[in-house]
Amino acid sequence: MIQTEFYRTREDGIKLYRTYSNTNMMIKQETGARYDEAIDVEGSGHTYTETDEPIPNEELTDAQALKLS
Repeated sequence: MIQTEFYRTREDGIKLYRTYSNTNMMIKQETGARYDEAIDVEGSGHTYTETDEPIPNEELTDAQALKLS
């Protein structure tokens, strides 16, 4: 299911909102672009639908894995 939540306020006062799938699926913007999550400014008017494509599980690089350990 698509979820949208307040993300943060930029230094210039613009509010940002995060949109994502709570079932770990890619989302598709009305333009056709696909994302694992989207961050938009308040009032952007973008709409998203959930796809049936799971978000790819990318393997960590050695440097990323070291940061986690």
